[in-house]
Amino acid sequence: MAFLSHIPYGLLPWQIVVLVFCGLCIGMSKTGFSGITTVMIPFMAIIFGAKESTGVLLPMLCFADLLAVVYYRRSASWKHIFRLIPWALGGFAIALLVDRFIPPRGFKILIGVCILIGLVVMIWNERRGKDAVVPTAWWFSAGCGVLGGFTTMIGNAAGPIMSVFLLSMRLPKTVFVGTGAWFFLIVNYLKLPIQHFAWHNISRESLILNLMMVPTILIGAVIGVILVKKISEAHFRVMILVLTVISTVLLFR
Repeated sequence: MAFLSHIPYGLLPWQIVVLVFCGLCIGMSKTGFSGITTVMIPFMAIIFGAKESTGVLLPMLCFADLLAVVYYRRSASWKHIFRLIPWALGGFAIALLVDRFIPPRGFKILIGVCILIGLVVMIWNERRGKDAVVPTAWWFSAGCGVLGGFTTMIGNAAGPIMSVFLLSMRLPKTVFVGTGAWFFLIVNYLKLPIQHFAWHNISRESLILNLMMVPTILIGAVIGVILVKKISEAHFRVMILVLTVISTVLLFR
């Protein structure tokens, strides 16, 4: 138990278990289970506080994004990335503006709202079917970019929105994954100085905790490679939706 005394924030054993689970989820999200990251966001907010949790979580995501980009470094459609980035920066600005007018409790609820938006987008995309036509006009890219930038800044919850955008581009599977990996690498690394200097939620303590979670992220990546071959996509998506709804409800308590 002496080991626990060296863990930053003085976390309780159950909180450490949840944190390890979050590290595993981050690793798994980069090797085939992309929707699983939404499950852990509410739990992180409960442990560290809403805004503080985004600073703890972000460097872990940056590390996992780096792993994904190394693997898919040659599989990306840069024209689609460049279409999104300027609008995503606009979403960052809106998130910073909104933050000035909401209390801590409101930020927690806002994270829940962002996750629910992602869930609605995910369910809508499932119900459309694979052959449904999705708009590809400039306003669709702009909307996805702004909403993606806002939700990723507030709660690291832009995954479903970006999935819908990339699916609409009819990209080959490897290019789809590679484009998403590069997009999130860029936006997450752009968020680092903003989170640190504007929200002051990345500290020496949080970075030490992030380093301690590196092995769990790597283990999660290996688990993801193994499980993605054994769990049907339909069952996995249902599991993710149920777990995400349950965890998000906890934010509104």
